[in-house]
Amino acid sequence: MTGNILTKREKDVFLLLIKNKSTKEIAEELGISEKTVRNHVSNAMQKLGCKGRAGAVIELLKLGEISL
Repeated sequence: MTGNILTKREKDVFLLLIKNKSTKEIAEELGISEKTVRNHVSNAMQKLGCKGRAGAVIELLKLGEISL
């Protein structure tokens, strides 16, 4: 897999997740519902073949999709 695996919004969600933001805080910051945040996380994890948020973050870091 190379570049642009995630949509911009999925990436936005993970960039806030790595800043230790809660689902509620991410929803408020992005102006979307908490359910939509969870959907973005779930979709991203499915694309990456990961079972958890932490695994998805590690995979995204490895792929260079996000950085700390």
